[in-house]
Amino acid sequence: MTGVADALVVFGITGDLARRSTLPALYSLSQQGLLTCPVIGVGRRPVPDVELREHAREAIEAAEDDVDDVVLSEFLGRLHYIGGDAEEGPLYDRLRDALAGAKLPVFYLATPPSMFLEVADELAAEGLVGDASRLVVEKPFGTDLASARELNRRLTAIFPEERLFRIDHFLGKEPVQDIMYLRFANAMFEPIWNREHVASIQITMAEDFGVEDRGAFYDPVGAIRDVVQNHLLQVLALVAMEPPSGDDDAIPRRREDVFRAMPAVDPREAVRGQYAGYRDIKGVQRDSDTETFVALQLEIENWRWAGVPILVRAGKALPKTATEVVIRLQRVPQLQWGGHRLYSPGYDDIVLRIGRQAGISIFVRAKTPGKAVSQPVSLDLDFAEELGEPPQPYERLLADALRGDPTLFPRWSVIEETWRIVQPLLDDPPPIERYEPRTWGPTSSHALAAAHGGWREPQ
Repeated sequence: MTGVADALVVFGITGDLARRSTLPALYSLSQQGLLTCPVIGVGRRPVPDVELREHAREAIEAAEDDVDDVVLSEFLGRLHYIGGDAEEGPLYDRLRDALAGAKLPVFYLATPPSMFLEVADELAAEGLVGDASRLVVEKPFGTDLASARELNRRLTAIFPEERLFRIDHFLGKEPVQDIMYLRFANAMFEPIWNREHVASIQITMAEDFGVEDRGAFYDPVGAIRDVVQNHLLQVLALVAMEPPSGDDDAIPRRREDVFRAMPAVDPREAVRGQYAGYRDIKGVQRDSDTETFVALQLEIENWRWAGVPILVRAGKALPKTATEVVIRLQRVPQLQWGGHRLYSPGYDDIVLRIGRQAGISIFVRAKTPGKAVSQPVSLDLDFAEELGEPPQPYERLLADALRGDPTLFPRWSVIEETWRIVQPLLDDPPPIERYEPRTWGPTSSHALAAAHGGWREPQ
């Protein structure tokens, strides 16, 4: 249901996610004139408004290079706080008073997923869910296919699908959205974006840091649940989908088509790794079988992509931090005339950088001076340098939630398909293999890509 929200309720407003992302995003929306409603923060601790506002000021000043004092003052003035246990009625009595007169509130749960149901149930029990209310929840949505189905069944009984917004912040990243525009706004790409010209697709999400002080959070999750089932499959859908057309539902429909055409992953075509020293981290089980690295091969069984291997890897404690999509083109035949042969080593890749230093590199062939050899030469575009700094993901996503635009929020049918695709890895996981920090994962992950030219290491 569309319509601009007249109140925003943020559960978990004193938490780490709100400090790093939510509060700076709300300030930016205020600066753009897109946040016009009161913001009611909810947390466990009894905190006066003045303390919350100081907390918000510090978070915003830490995140922003240049803070507009007038805008900041205006934002802080619409910020209020309600403290108490999320399972107790008195908190919701105070929330009802704070929402007096609001017809279209948005409830945003910047909380652990374990709290989604209890908060939604309490909101419904206390009569705070109207016909236009929306609920925004963070990932992960469930821990496997069965739990996701149960969570969805219970949440949609309170907030129907059209009013339930599931955040995947990767879809709010400007470089991720740029994938669609690069494909469909440039005549040079779309004619070759298919199995006739593409030899393979690679997606790499590498982090040069480990789990550090987040062991208790990360150990029950692992790389498959943390980034593959959500972030990286959503990126793949934008890379592989058909051109959108029609109504506002066009892009979600096209993303869903990709997932429906994908068989579930075969555990025999996957590698799980764990970096040395992970089990020594506080909060990690001493015999932990959690993967900090995963590499796998996928397929899309449709007319455009049949037979094209799709290689996905993600890991922590790798040599660098980068997220890249590599479209590897088919090799051209070697040229030969008379006694001459033009050698063409290497691969012709289109590299989409969607992490740090976002941009695109297109590798074309140039003759090496004085030799009958061609070599790849890159044509590079840095998005920030050429187009300016993009908005942060939560700016776009929260703005869309406030106005009821679901385009960038995965709907249930998509979430269900992505869990189906990775479920065999959860049911029958390959054995954990150790790898040393600052390396590119277990050796067997290199063999997974060897037949397709090997992994391209981010530059």
